[in-house]
Amino acid sequence: MSLPTIKPSEARRLLDGGAVLIDIREADEHAREKIPGARHMALSSLDEMDVAVHHGKPVIFHCKSGVRTLANAPRLAGKLGPSCEAFVVEGGLDAWRKAGLPVVTDRRQPLELQRQVQIGAGSLALAGTLLGLLMSPWFFVVPAFVGAGLVTAGVTGFCGMAHVLMRAPWNRVVYGSPMRAKKA
Repeated sequence: MSLPTIKPSEARRLLDGGAVLIDIREADEHAREKIPGARHMALSSLDEMDVAVHHGKPVIFHCKSGVRTLANAPRLAGKLGPSCEAFVVEGGLDAWRKAGLPVVTDRRQPLELQRQVQIGAGSLALAGTLLGLLMSPWFFVVPAFVGAGLVTAGVTGFCGMAHVLMRAPWNRVVYGSPMRAKKA
């Protein structure tokens, strides 16, 4: 069973009536930017989700763009059970913001881990390419290594650079100790 989508304005109306809003993004994403009052239940922890969270009220799920939530809607609906009325915010947090609805941003929190990986991989590839062109062709090993790492991450779901970045000092706010996300 999939979940119907609703516009952010309709979600706001349901929330004003007592509905429960659940943010399924990861801890680093939720820490940086969130809809006020949204409960954080990361999709990666779906198996541990408390099914009684809604107490008979409608449940509204959201992610950043809506794509992740829609892709996992059957799992989310199955976790809540057939008697629970549930929805997905069409366009997610991005559409919520575009609709002029309130969003809390904490710029003291680090960038989302995915963005850190993109910046790191892009910087290494660019630097290696420039050094390969200007200094020595041996530097072309760097972008080749980065490319192999990205392919490996895409195929296996394991990203070595993300695991290294999780341990970086600026990410300790969100991750505490390595591999353990801070509860929001």
